[in-house]
Amino acid sequence: MSGLTNKRVILWDFDGVISDSNQVRKFGFEEIFKDFPAEEVSKLLIFHNKNGGLSRYVKIRYFYEVLLGTSITESEVLELAHAFSSIMKEELIKPEYLIRDAIDFIKDNYQKYEMHIVSGSDQNELRFLCKSLGIDTYFKTINGSPTHKNALVANLLKTYHYAKEDVILIGDSINDYEAASLNNITFSGYNNTALEEKGNYIRQFIC
Repeated sequence: MSGLTNKRVILWDFDGVISDSNQVRKFGFEEIFKDFPAEEVSKLLIFHNKNGGLSRYVKIRYFYEVLLGTSITESEVLELAHAFSSIMKEELIKPEYLIRDAIDFIKDNYQKYEMHIVSGSDQNELRFLCKSLGIDTYFKTINGSPTHKNALVANLLKTYHYAKEDVILIGDSINDYEAASLNNITFSGYNNTALEEKGNYIRQFIC
């Protein structure tokens, strides 16, 4: 399978790779910003779609500081992020959002590879969702924001003393590709054909 030959560690993105959650995330931003001008919210959603691997904290600040041209306090960011997370926990706990192709591969191969989640989504929320969905035991660690994905990858490489040639990151966004490139590990795109030009690409997992 593309990119997985001779690898022993898989770093998984979550949204769009393990969970078909991107439309739910879109709805979450629309909901927390429903009282703001629709034009500015639409611009945020464009930014969100182009930067799937960035955290909601970054996107909330971007909405205020870049699109609205105003300041936002840290406590206000956290309050909005909490509201967003409540929506995600209510909806993404439903098993039908899991991407069966990826989940079947994970279940069949978690003893062959060391697997970690590295996501732009909130870490506490991710751990809640994975435990509620009964998939947390397949991963050695589950890691998310507010730590940036670039740092999450770097921390895992350092903590577990992984040789970089043994590690692959599977993701569906340009931010995933950048996190892999900055850390000098292999990247494979999945569920986003725009990433085919970046080299390795997985169309379907073969268990």
